[in-house]
Amino acid sequence: MTEETPGFDEKPDVPSDAAPEDAAQAESADKAGSAPAGDVTDVGLQAQLDQVRTALNERTTDLQRLQAEYQNYRRRVERDRVTVKEIAAANLLSELLPVLDDVGRAREHGELVGGFKSVAESLETVVAKLGLQQFGKEGEPFDPTIHEALMHSYAPDVTETTCVAILQPGYRIGERTIRPARVAVAEPQPGAKSGSDDDVKGATASDEESGGPDEG
Repeated sequence: MTEETPGFDEKPDVPSDAAPEDAAQAESADKAGSAPAGDVTDVGLQAQLDQVRTALNERTTDLQRLQAEYQNYRRRVERDRVTVKEIAAANLLSELLPVLDDVGRAREHGELVGGFKSVAESLETVVAKLGLQQFGKEGEPFDPTIHEALMHSYAPDVTETTCVAILQPGYRIGERTIRPARVAVAEPQPGAKSGSDDDVKGATASDEESGGPDEG
């Protein structure tokens, strides 16, 4: 009986008459038999990694969407807050416009003196801090969105509908008009011609009176 020598792995049986190439192929096949276990583990880890990456991308997209929605919400709240503030201020200041009109008339007539002057100036300072702005000047073009025409006339020295007198100034807060400016407007004279047309006609009449231009 032949004793097995410990410490040596058994090799696959190869016929004694086999060629060296056959022996090498048999040894390779023996090694290949143990390879699939490691490959399966790598494939499993790669699949788990892909799943984690997909979940991370989905959560990142959700977070970005929530952040965008929150920013839009904050902007809407801020815009609504400003709108409510403007409406409240407009309602309050609308009640003060007749007082401001009286102050303006007193200033025009030189009656804004003494303690009344101090009170009036304090009132104008307060309403200005609340955002009230006065508008409307003589000579500016008439704009129906901010002007209210109470008087109408024709004037030879205007080329478009123009505010020639401010009967009551207009007031606004930001872009919100509280009261349009009440004005008197003037339009160009019907059928009026521009100065250049009159010059051409005058030159033509002069030529006709003199018998036409001189011939050179």
